[in-house]
Amino acid sequence: QVQLVESGGGLVQAGDSLRLSCAASVRAFGSRAMAWFRQTPGKEREFVAAISWTGASPSYADSVKGRFTISRDNAKNTVALQMNSLKPEDTAVYYCAADRLGASGSSTPGSYQYWGQGTQVTVSS
Repeated sequence: QVQLVESGGGLVQAGDSLRLSCAASVRAFGSRAMAWFRQTPGKEREFVAAISWTGASPSYADSVKGRFTISRDNAKNTVALQMNSLKPEDTAVYYCAADRLGASGSSTPGSYQYWGQGTQVTVSS
């Protein structure tokens, strides 16, 4: 059974930091690009960050660039999202996603094969 489990969410104040993690039980983790998306009620799922299977060349949404950092540890089958200088508009459910084998990691949710259940991040003002 494929399973992606996010953790690390919580309630913080603006300006604080959080580190999300995703533990992935998926075949060929080291050959899959990984990504983080987020979603709030009434909105489309929004791309946050993606990282290639090598860990090189991470990409970020403009809204989080300079504040968030995505990383992965292929030996542990984990991907993390370090979130600094959090803003109230960062409040969302954050989802970990695994791309299809051989895919490069896009910003489109439909490109991803597997998804976690999400972890809530709430940033108060």
